[in-house]
Amino acid sequence: MNDIAADYSWPACEACGRPLWENELGRQACRMCQRRVDDNLQSLAGSQGLYAALSAALVPDAGNGEARVSGGTRTAPLPLRLEPLSLSSRGGVVTVLQTWLVDWHEQLQWAHPRWQGDLQQQLDQVVQALRTNLEWAASQHPAFGDFSAEVAALVRSCHRQATGEKPERRIVVACPCGSTLRVTISTPGARCAGCGTQYTRADVLELPLATHGMAA
Repeated sequence: MNDIAADYSWPACEACGRPLWENELGRQACRMCQRRVDDNLQSLAGSQGLYAALSAALVPDAGNGEARVSGGTRTAPLPLRLEPLSLSSRGGVVTVLQTWLVDWHEQLQWAHPRWQGDLQQQLDQVVQALRTNLEWAASQHPAFGDFSAEVAALVRSCHRQATGEKPERRIVVACPCGSTLRVTISTPGARCAGCGTQYTRADVLELPLATHGMAA
């Protein structure tokens, strides 16, 4: 196992597990992860963003025969696909990001943020606010790693629904402590729930595949 993964003497990025550079000490996350989150947030917003693209993914392909009825009747209304609907409606992407912004305002003892307009407009507003305060969050917010992972998951989900891309295959790898971790090829890093070891992306992908009967 890479010595870095087991080195508890040097602070690590909460998002990817990579040891922080000397000029990053005192921060919650490295600047590379901060830029990655910023790019992910930016990809969601705007009329050409991933969130806007969900509207085109709501209706299934009319060529697959799902929406047609027999007997010469008129074509039935196309059903809506549930996955992009759940992402684009209230409770989905917009609500998740707004919940994080509310948390940031509470951490900073600011007034509760206000939302205006339709969901697309609210999405653009909350993305702008999160990006504006990203430097503070990456430096000081204790849950920046969770925020980074959740934003990345939202982006992957929106991208899959907008493009029809299949989700990444998850594999189960084994930590030396006996616990297992479920990861994908693009996992930025992972923490073992059993022993608390924080693995970088490279380290977690070097772990052996778990065998049947190992601890979940």
